[in-house]
Amino acid sequence: MGDSQNVGDAEYVFAVRLRLSPSDPTVRLDPATVETTLFKRAAPPGEDGWLFFRDHLWRGEVNDHGHMCELAEEMLGTDVESVEFRELRTDDAYYEALQDAIAANLELFNADDVPEVLTKYLGSRIHVRDRE
Repeated sequence: MGDSQNVGDAEYVFAVRLRLSPSDPTVRLDPATVETTLFKRAAPPGEDGWLFFRDHLWRGEVNDHGHMCELAEEMLGTDVESVEFRELRTDDAYYEALQDAIAANLELFNADDVPEVLTKYLGSRIHVRDRE
């Protein structure tokens, strides 16, 4: 991860269950589902796509499972049976930039302060890590 604006790094982490559908009718799979982890890079705060958490999460959970499965299917190019949000994995720089962007745009969240926004959408699923 990393970007030129030095706002740090972050990614959304999801558990996903994929359904594999062979195109060859002479092939079958058992099991036909696979569980894996999807990592989606978080857009820099204030830039296009930075409100992903507001638009797709609620209290640390996926807010619309059907829609999130469709989104994951578009990203992965395969059938997705389920998606569960695990965490926003971030470093200090990104987390600070995110809090600053939220504070500057509180009207977008129908909230009084940054901690309320973070709890409202991400619950306790924010994992701030040291840079490696």
